[in-house]
Amino acid sequence: MYDPFLIEESTFREEVLDFVRSSLPEHIRKKQRDHQELTRDELTEWTLILHSRGWGAPHWPVEWGGTDWSPIRRQVFFDTLQSEHAPETLSFGTSMVGPVLCAFGSQAQKERFLPRILTLEDWWCQGFSEPGAGSDLASLRTTAVRHGDTYVVNGHKTWTTLGQHADWIFCLVRTDTQVKPQAGISFLLIDMRSPGISRRPIRTIDGGYEINDVFFDGVEVPAENLVGEENKGWSYAKFLLGNERTGIARVGLSRALLRRVREWLDAGHAGGNGQRLRDRLLRLEVELRALEVTQLRILTEAPELSGSAASILKLRGSELQQNISRLMLDIAGTDALGSVSASAPDWSDTIADTFLNWRKVSIYGGSNEVQRSLIAQHVLAK
Repeated sequence: MYDPFLIEESTFREEVLDFVRSSLPEHIRKKQRDHQELTRDELTEWTLILHSRGWGAPHWPVEWGGTDWSPIRRQVFFDTLQSEHAPETLSFGTSMVGPVLCAFGSQAQKERFLPRILTLEDWWCQGFSEPGAGSDLASLRTTAVRHGDTYVVNGHKTWTTLGQHADWIFCLVRTDTQVKPQAGISFLLIDMRSPGISRRPIRTIDGGYEINDVFFDGVEVPAENLVGEENKGWSYAKFLLGNERTGIARVGLSRALLRRVREWLDAGHAGGNGQRLRDRLLRLEVELRALEVTQLRILTEAPELSGSAASILKLRGSELQQNISRLMLDIAGTDALGSVSASAPDWSDTIADTFLNWRKVSIYGGSNEVQRSLIAQHVLAK
């Protein structure tokens, strides 16, 4: 059967598969498969294994620990990790702030931060969204006022994922209030241990704790922590969000989930509803193949649209993940209440929590409504 991700890359994919199957610790693989939260130590353990192989950040420049892989090969790598239940490295470091520093950071910033991202010595989080400035990010109100060699930051960030663990936060801050909103934003790196920073946990719908409110009250930040030029942060943010939205497609993850769904149906877990649910599985498998082909086309045929076209991958990828989680929930039925029912089978323990948690996938990284507008303006209008 035609598989676009095996074109001229089958040998490489087998190399990645062999590495993951021989190197990924079983306790990490099992937690990742069952959608259980990894500890910081567990994620660090796997990050160091990838780093020792030279695969900690394959999309970075070679001089900073990356590879010279083609875009297709990089995608094969990430999809293979996901399909084998291997966690990727912490995205806030390797896929968000890391590429921004590689492209726009000073030499001193690269030398200071990039090596520590590769080894997870520094745990990063993202300070973009605010109350009233989520998908409308240009409305942010957190300010950074420069006094000599220091910025003084005041404001409030929200939905800060894994901020409870973070050593550093990369923030969009307003440095000019006299220009149009997008033109007065800067990109600042802030030590989370700075006086004046406080964090407040936010409980999610599944009962978990992975997001936070972060408050800045007169926080002093060295001016050397400004990335690039002052008031150019909007451009750096668009660069970052293009990377994030591409990653949100998660083709490999969807492949692994559908493979597991098929195993459940073959084992008879759906009872008398098996054929109806199997029909839904087949439709989702076709949708996944379409997403794979679209991803390949963007990587190979339309590099000039790569930023805007990432919205297509984010939109379809997030919808697919949510539809898969709904199918998983329908297969489990009442057994999905495993957290309150001692008689529920082990395979269904985390399905309800996953379904609830993944309602967020169509919101973060820019809501799907916003992605549709971007596609209309920047892809279909061309």
